[in-house]
Amino acid sequence: MQPVEYRSKAALVTGASSGIGAVFAQALAARGANVVLVARSEDRLLSLARRLAQEHGVRAEVIAADLGEPGAACSVHRRASDLGLTPDILVNNAGFATYGLFESISLERQLEEMALNCRAVVELTHAALPGMLARREGTIINVASTAALQPIPHMAIYGATKAFALSFSEALWAENRRRGVRVMAVCPGATDTAFFDVVGAREAAVGRRMPPGVVVEASLRALDRGKSHIVTGRANRLLGMLPRLLPRAAAARLVESMLKPQAAGGARLISPARG
Repeated sequence: MQPVEYRSKAALVTGASSGIGAVFAQALAARGANVVLVARSEDRLLSLARRLAQEHGVRAEVIAADLGEPGAACSVHRRASDLGLTPDILVNNAGFATYGLFESISLERQLEEMALNCRAVVELTHAALPGMLARREGTIINVASTAALQPIPHMAIYGATKAFALSFSEALWAENRRRGVRVMAVCPGATDTAFFDVVGAREAAVGRRMPPGVVVEASLRALDRGKSHIVTGRANRLLGMLPRLLPRAAAARLVESMLKPQAAGGARLISPARG
């Protein structure tokens, strides 16, 4: 399979204001892609856009939006197209997690989590895919997590949404692999971003944190090879095999013991990827 061609392509990256999303935007711009940066934090997006344009000589546009709102994802795609940057490359990275016992977290907040982590991914993909198919060329990267590989007690909704992202991506990979469009899920483990630190829930980060640049570069290499998904990091790949070796109940009990909150209290919110 030929490597992906990035130069002069249009890449739309969600959750681009920080973390893995910002690093994806940097890596794509460095490869010559024009970028559309999407998140809620317009100031941070503008700062990143200016830097990418100056450093790489590409066009970098900003769309400030809350993708968890109904219809926002389709609106973002229309706005990108109106800018003349209909996405050739789509990186669905925006998302957030809630942490704590399921019943202690408000239903409204968990439904918002599902809307951003699942519905927005589906809406943006549905908007972008037909044009890619018409051009017989395109790339869709959905940022999932090693949380997709087994149930995640104390982060039940987050794990379920990432399992959705992984299954959705692999299905679309199979549907489109002979039609010119690459689809891949990225499953990073603990990554050196603000994802877990922002609310002090360090017990939810299992294993050594990987630099986001390493995650992104490994992902783009896997994309060139036509992979349907990648679990970044050898240790994460080994941990991801445990659910295949253990009974499902045993795997759930093991993860529950690893992620049990260390401090008493209610639910906590983890949301930097949303921007």
